[in-house]
Amino acid sequence: MSDWRSPKLAVSVVFLFNGALFGTWASRIPSIKQGLQLSASELGMLLLLLALGAILAFPLAGSASDRLGAAKLSKALALLVCPALIVVGIADNVIWLAVALFVFGAVHGALDIAMNSWASEVEKSLGRSTMSFFHAMFSVGAGLGAGLGSISAWLALHYSVFFILATLILLPLLWLCWIPWQFNNLDTHNHKSSFQLPRGSLLVIALVALCCAIGEGAMADWSAVYLSDVLNSDHGQAALGYALFSVAMVTTRLMGDRLVNKIGATNTVRFCGVTALLGSLLLVASQSLYQAYAGLLLLGVGYSIVMPLVYSNAANNTQMKAGAGLASVATFGYGGMLLGPPLIGFVAEWIGLRQTFALFALLAAVVLAGAWAFNQDKALVCKNQAES
Repeated sequence: MSDWRSPKLAVSVVFLFNGALFGTWASRIPSIKQGLQLSASELGMLLLLLALGAILAFPLAGSASDRLGAAKLSKALALLVCPALIVVGIADNVIWLAVALFVFGAVHGALDIAMNSWASEVEKSLGRSTMSFFHAMFSVGAGLGAGLGSISAWLALHYSVFFILATLILLPLLWLCWIPWQFNNLDTHNHKSSFQLPRGSLLVIALVALCCAIGEGAMADWSAVYLSDVLNSDHGQAALGYALFSVAMVTTRLMGDRLVNKIGATNTVRFCGVTALLGSLLLVASQSLYQAYAGLLLLGVGYSIVMPLVYSNAANNTQMKAGAGLASVATFGYGGMLLGPPLIGFVAEWIGLRQTFALFALLAAVVLAGAWAFNQDKALVCKNQAES
């Protein structure tokens, strides 16, 4: 093994790879909708099937990760997700697309659990926070995949061809992941794959994940609508709002581990909760586009580091094995992503969009109140002391 192919690099590549493939798929959704003449409701149901596949795969992936090893499972699933995406591209009717998306969602979701479990092992071996950087790599990969997808659409390249080319371009990256990795945390006697509800402090962490995911998912679908309908911005100005939110999130994630290592996980979550609270209040009170932009920037910072710390703490919890803990909180996170956009729509129909966005302040308050449950910094310190 070359010295520069470190475990941190290997995990970073897996996150980048998975994010890029998901961005590749997401960028061509309009083309698939048009190519198969899907209605909005049909597309919505297909997207729900993708999410359902992921949620059902979580407990299976968590159990397999604990029994077989997170690194081994991550590598295998990274290879499987490529043909799964290609099958999505070549599906020529709604039925086959539904099956393909369910499988793609399951493999993508399973890889999400496995790679986060591997990331937590590397984090423990290093004795310092690294999870925020790994999640930043996923975001960078998603942006890369979306960018390539936009170019392929501009070139009028059929999405099936693009999916094949994208996997061929990205597959060589996995060579960087093929490193020896042994972590003495396997549970060879655990054959359970059923979902386990989090409890105690892990339940608090799962609720924080739910609130953060609702906000993040709603920003993706509703921030541009808010800027357009409430502040009367044009479509370009409205789209810029979510771009600013995303840039703030990725930038903060790249710096997040330094912050966690300096002030600890609990104080970092408190910082994120306060920042998200201020951002949501500023966004709701905004009378100008620039005030709204500032609110979205603060929200991007506030939401950025929470989910990486959720995954890290779930993997380090003492109540269940790492894979099972990750599966339990990931279900809450995905549930929040699914619930957020429709929930905002239903409530906005009732009380108005500006008033509905005030709910994000309540979600941020839950994040702030649940910060006490994040004690990953203590676990890493104990790990360092044990190995000294």
